[in-house]
Amino acid sequence: MASADTWQQHSDSEREELLPRNSHEPETQSVHWRNLIGFWLLGLCNNFSYVVMLSAAHDILKNQRAPENNSHVDPEPTPTSHNSTSRYDCNPVSTAAVLLADILPTFIIKMLAPFGLHLLPYSPRIILCGACTASSFLLVAFSQEVMTSLSGVVLTSISCGLGEITFLALTAFYPSEVVSWWSSGTGGAGVLGALSYLGLTLVGLSPENTLISMLGIPVLLLATYFLLLKSPDSSACQRDGALGTSAQRPLTAGESSKPYPNFNQSLSFSDRWNVFKGLLKYIVPLTLVYFAEYFINQGLFELLFFRNTSLNHAQQYRWYQMLYQVGVFVSRSSLRCCHFRFIWLLAVLQFLNLGFLMAEVWFSFLPSIYLVFLIILYEGCLGGAAYVNTFHRVAVEVSRNGVGITGRGRK
Repeated sequence: MASADTWQQHSDSEREELLPRNSHEPETQSVHWRNLIGFWLLGLCNNFSYVVMLSAAHDILKNQRAPENNSHVDPEPTPTSHNSTSRYDCNPVSTAAVLLADILPTFIIKMLAPFGLHLLPYSPRIILCGACTASSFLLVAFSQEVMTSLSGVVLTSISCGLGEITFLALTAFYPSEVVSWWSSGTGGAGVLGALSYLGLTLVGLSPENTLISMLGIPVLLLATYFLLLKSPDSSACQRDGALGTSAQRPLTAGESSKPYPNFNQSLSFSDRWNVFKGLLKYIVPLTLVYFAEYFINQGLFELLFFRNTSLNHAQQYRWYQMLYQVGVFVSRSSLRCCHFRFIWLLAVLQFLNLGFLMAEVWFSFLPSIYLVFLIILYEGCLGGAAYVNTFHRVAVEVSRNGVGITGRGRK
């Protein structure tokens, strides 16, 4: 959402970096599919580490709750080795701590992005994203203290937030279909991230080694951006009032800035504030949806503990995260099939989910964990639908009215 201003304005250095190397050649079908697949992979790689950290939240806190001694904590306790002091079998530190470390840096980046992030060219942003992702996996995997692990989660959040703003801004220079493919890729990151973490731990790999095995993700991110993604069709860029992007070309020092036609001048602070106010009708309901689902995922999942099942507590938590991500993936990939204009209704439905699951935590009236599985799958569908339809509505409004969210057309 914070990337809306970048659909209208880029710095001179970015324009130089984003200029197509050969704007006279029409986009071939192969190039078109390379870009679609490229944005799917970018969405996958950008959100993968974020999902893995949330899926590993219970393990991150459980494996480090023993103080500075050499006692070993079994990463996979037996189904009967529960905490007898509480029916919830809680860790001393809630998994909400991992959530805060995973979203607060992203939130800060998104709030500050309209006021200066466009001054930083795309290539350094992507390199920074890759470096932060790799560092986060290593830091959490080798950490022996909770605070060190949370610092690694913060690096994941920085990478995800910066990457989301950057790649959503890039979609403005490509055909509109890339938004759907990007969204599907982020949903795929949820499924593959949660499923890979669940699967690797189920086959006996420790949580630490599982994280180390995922170091190929930042490599794939950089390879996709610099090698797979092609220059956009210049005509599509001109329709959006901006020039295209050679997403592959890193910005070299000393590049001269050039004026380009059909490009809006720098927006004033008041213009940017008007953009922000125009986005509130999308920001508020989407924020409410995410508040409700994160309250469920990181506040209630670890409390929805069933003793009458073969799954131990850590495995139950991982299954919750995986099923939620499956729901997200299905709904984020559904934009071609159906559009949903009333984002507020999705927020109401998500809060009903929150109320129901809070009642289950307090009163434990559901007889089977499989009913909770279905509810969590539905929760993910609501969250994914809110995400993809919000950005679709923004893209439609901007393409229809130029700088539509500010109430003004193109100059």
